[in-house]
Amino acid sequence: QVQFVESGGGLVQPGGSLRLSCAASGIIFKIYDMGWYRQAPGKQRELVATITSGGGVTNYAASVRGRFTISRDNAKNTAYLQMNSLKPEDSAVYYCNGVVVAGQYAHWGQGTQVTVSS
Repeated sequence: QVQFVESGGGLVQPGGSLRLSCAASGIIFKIYDMGWYRQAPGKQRELVATITSGGGVTNYAASVRGRFTISRDNAKNTAYLQMNSLKPEDSAVYYCNGVVVAGQYAHWGQGTQVTVSS
């Protein structure tokens, strides 16, 4: 069965940094594009960043471009999201997922909570 386990979230002050990890199992990880998504209370889930299967092309939401970096290590079946210069509006539950086709995803896990507050 497909599983994505997100970790690395927590409480951080504005301007701080966090590195999220996404451990994948149950899929041939290296053939799937991966994405990070987030959902804040009362808001829709939104795309944060994507990375192609080989790691060669990345895409970012305008709100995080220049502050966040998505990466992956296919040998470890793991994706990452480095988050710098965090803002309170970045607070959300962060999820990772594999992209089957545009708009269709492999599995939604539990996510990891990121809270940015002073």
